[in-house]
Order: sequence, then structure tokens, then C-alpha cells
Amino acid sequence: MTKSESKRSGAAEQVNSDSLDEDFPEQSPAVKAKAMKQTSKESLHRRNTECEVYDDGTNTFFWRAHTLTVLFILTCALVYVTLLEETPQDTTYNTKRGIVASILVFLCFGVTQAKDGPFTRPHPAYWRFWLCVSVAYELFLIFILFQTVHDGRQFMKYIDPKLGVPLPERDYGGNCLIYDPGNVTDPFHNLWDKMDGFVPAHFLGWYIKTLMIRDWWMCMIISVMFEFLEYSLEHQLPNFSECWWDHWIMDVLVCNALGIYCGMKTLAWLSMKPYQWQGLWNIPTYKGKIKRIAFQFTPYSWVKFEWRPASNLRRWLAVLGIIFMFLLAELNTFYLKFVLWMPPEHYLVLLRLVFFVNVGGVAMREIYDFMDDPKFHKKLGQQAWLVSAITVTEFLIVVKYDPHTLMLPIPFSVMQCWFLGILLILIWTLWRFFIRDITLRYKETRRRKQEAPVDWDRQLGNGSTATPSGRSKLNGSSETLRQRKS
Repeated sequence: MTKSESKRSGAAEQVNSDSLDEDFPEQSPAVKAKAMKQTSKESLHRRNTECEVYDDGTNTFFWRAHTLTVLFILTCALVYVTLLEETPQDTTYNTKRGIVASILVFLCFGVTQAKDGPFTRPHPAYWRFWLCVSVAYELFLIFILFQTVHDGRQFMKYIDPKLGVPLPERDYGGNCLIYDPGNVTDPFHNLWDKMDGFVPAHFLGWYIKTLMIRDWWMCMIISVMFEFLEYSLEHQLPNFSECWWDHWIMDVLVCNALGIYCGMKTLAWLSMKPYQWQGLWNIPTYKGKIKRIAFQFTPYSWVKFEWRPASNLRRWLAVLGIIFMFLLAELNTFYLKFVLWMPPEHYLVLLRLVFFVNVGGVAMREIYDFMDDPKFHKKLGQQAWLVSAITVTEFLIVVKYDPHTLMLPIPFSVMQCWFLGILLILIWTLWRFFIRDITLRYKETRRRKQEAPVDWDRQLGNGSTATPSGRSKLNGSSETLRQRKS
């Protein structure tokens, strides 16, 4: 365990003891001991899910702060633009360049001054950069949200002149025969038509999502639930209309399941990998130096996620919220390009996916820390807060820009299925965390009441033995007579 981790565990134990003293100032020692035992169990569970880390503490030029260097370079660039460069007379060009320069200055400030997150590899500045990109993207979404529908769509032309034009969505449905006997030249043409760039994208996407969530069951639930969402919303977006084998065979069983399997294998390797770090110049061999450079792009330490949704109501609601936000972010990918008129192959769609790949892992780690160790992590992490705000803002843009599509009537059979599923979840929640707990408490109370008279009779029996025959009850027991004689 590193010094920072031992410091954190010690601080957590101190916070736990202080909170216990504040919360139970007048409780009996038995109650305090029980609370302390529960807290120690939670701390032990947290330590068991963390891998031990050894670090020799080498602090090279690569890891030092360079605030003055960045400030000097930024000042030189601004002086050059102000004194040596002639400002063009193109208002549109100057506006674009001014916005880009403002964003770059903000990124320079954030990379050097923002607070570090839970990840430190390959470098803390890398994750601070994506934190600042999250802020800039959220501000852009807020700006789009406050525009009219026409102005917002036409504003996209400032980014790319090809945008701002309505584009037809591709329909993945139609002829769903895997083997088409009517096509003599290529009877499997339907299968080959579905083999587009989205097939490796599905696999890679779910491989990365598995590294974020670190749980097989949650990944499979989200994968299957999204296919049900596509079935339910295919009357709104045409590209949700896919063949049955495209939904369940190609997506769920092949691409998604294979990505989840490879992701779980990677997680198993990361959990068993030794985390021993040395400075590059402390390694004698060139092979060791190359290996150390490659491992710079792996995690500094590893925490195994154990969500345990059925352990208490707080964790159950947190897991449901995580699944809901994941599904909402997935739907935003399709609805945003639909309402903003962006083709699926546009580079902005790809950049958004790259953005979520980099910020999603940090957000999931901060959510897990906030849920699993609330004594130490008293507030939600900054990246998790921003990702949640971005997901909600994207959905609000969809609601504002095309409410007609969202208000299309859902088929009655689909409504019945979703109502039944929500009802089952609600019933299970009430039974698991309310009815079951009340029943267990009642049985425990009844058992204690039944054991109390037996214990009382047993104590009375131990205190006064039976009077032997031939002696008067007034004289007491033989043991009492011996005490009197003595």
C-alpha cells in the first residue's frame, strides 16, 4: 500500500471514529462497539478490493508542475498575435479564431491548475485536460439549448459548412432473410449489407464500457436493455428498425458479448498484475526501460468494483441510476445527430464518442468511490458531476429541438411490456428492502421474547437449588445452611 493510500485509510478511520462520537454521544458502549465493528468491516472490504502498490517515489521532470513555463509560452503567443500579426478583416474568421483561442487559454489554465482526479496514468495533466474539455462541451451544449431550433441547426454550419441540411436516416430493416434464395448471385447479401463500420464499433465500444463498469452482470443488462429500447423506439427513429438477428445475434451475442468477454479478461489481468513502479533512470536494462514506458499507459493501481446492488437500498438505487444514465447517453448519440442533422459518419459524432471514452472511466471510478466509501468521499467527483450534467443537457436539447418525434404514440404492446418491467422492479424493491426487513425484524424480536423467559428460569434455577427431602423450606437450601454455619 502506498503512502497516500495508508494516509487515506488512516484519515478514513479518524473520520469514522469522529462521526461515531458525534452521532452517538449518549449511546451505550455496546452500541458504539457494534457501529465500530460495522465500520471496520467496510474498511476491510475496501482494502480487500484494492491492489497493493509499490513506488520508489522518483519525481522526474515529467511529473513536476510547469505552471510558469506554460504561462510564459501562453504570454508569448498572445504578444505575437497582438503586436506582430495583422488582424484580418473577416468577421466570421475572427469570431471563430477568438472562440478557439478562448477555449485554448481555458484549457491551459485547467491543465496546470485544476484538481487531480482518481487517475494518474499516463499523466495527471491528461485527465485534467479532459476535465476542462467537459466544461467547454457543457458550455457549448448550454449555448445550443438557448437558441431557436433553426438558429441552433444553422449554427452547426460555423463548425462545418456541410451541416445544417436535413439528412435521411438509413433503414436497417426491410428484408430480414439471412439466406435469400431469390438472389442467385449472392443469397447472403442481407448479412453482408449489415457488416458495416458499426460492427467493430460495437465490439470496441463494449470492450471499453466493460473496463469502465468492471462488472459482467451490469454490462449484459445494459446491452440487453438497449436492444429493448431500440425495439420500443423504432417508430421514432428509422435506424432503430433492425432485423431480429441483427438485434440479438450480431449485436448482443456476437459484438457486445465478445467485447464484454475480452473486457473481463483484461480486468482479470489488471487485477492480478503487480503494481511496482520504479523511476526510468533507476532501471539498468534497456528492455526494462521499454517495458516501463509501455506500462506508463496502464493504471497506477487497481480497484476491483463490487457494486453489490442488493446489499442496501442506497446501492440498489445507485446502480439503477447508473444503468439509466448509461442508456440515456446511448440514446442521446442517435437522437442528437437526428435533431441536429449530422450524418452518422461525421467527425463530430466520432469526437463525441472519443470524449465519452476518456471521461466515462473517471466518472465511473468517482461514482464508485462516492457510493462505496462515503466516509472519505463526502461529495460526488467533479468528472462524474459534469458527465451527468452533459447527459441531461443533451437530452434537453433533443426534447426542445424535436418534441414531435418524442411525443409519437408508443405502441400499446410496448407500453404494456415497460409497465410490467417497472412494476416488477418496484415490487422487488419493496419486498427486498422494506417487507423482508420488517419480517426479519419481527422474527428476531419474537425469537428474543421467546428466549427471555427461558433464560430467566435458567437463572432462577442456577440461583436456588432444590431443597432436599427431610428439611424444612424455611431453613433454606443446604448451601445456605453451610454458609450460616461457617
